[in-house]
Amino acid sequence: MTNFPELIRVLANAHIEFIILGGVAARAHGSARFTEDLDISYRRTLTNIASIVSALAPHKPYLRGAPPGLPFAWDIRTIQNGLNFTLTTSLGSIDLLGEVTGGGGYDDLLPHCETLDFFGESCLCLNAKTLIKVKRAAGRPKDFEAVAELEALLEEREKVES
Repeated sequence: MTNFPELIRVLANAHIEFIILGGVAARAHGSARFTEDLDISYRRTLTNIASIVSALAPHKPYLRGAPPGLPFAWDIRTIQNGLNFTLTTSLGSIDLLGEVTGGGGYDDLLPHCETLDFFGESCLCLNAKTLIKVKRAAGRPKDFEAVAELEALLEEREKVES
């Protein structure tokens, strides 16, 4: 089980530039769906990557689904040479996304964010419209189900605001 409050606190306290998306963002927009991991888009600068490596190192990041004992170096070079990482940590599961299908990288997503409170931390979160767009682009059955729910929530919100 992922400890979302602590995982978000670790990222925020390390001053990592990240955007919350996926199921946690959907929950922030009113979704009732359960999620098991924290999905974030991260800025791919050397400073930010170094901060991610340092912040998560004490929590023993390892490739989720990889066989135990598979060599995996958690360091700056690994992150620079990769792009997207699905990890398990002592705090739970986190997906580090350098690029998001249908949305691009951190800088592409930044204009489509809003600042929301997550367990006492102010964090960037993908707005509902863009979240719908990237979930649709992902094309997985569970994402299509989430899209339908998010569209209904967005429609209700727009009715109330008008």
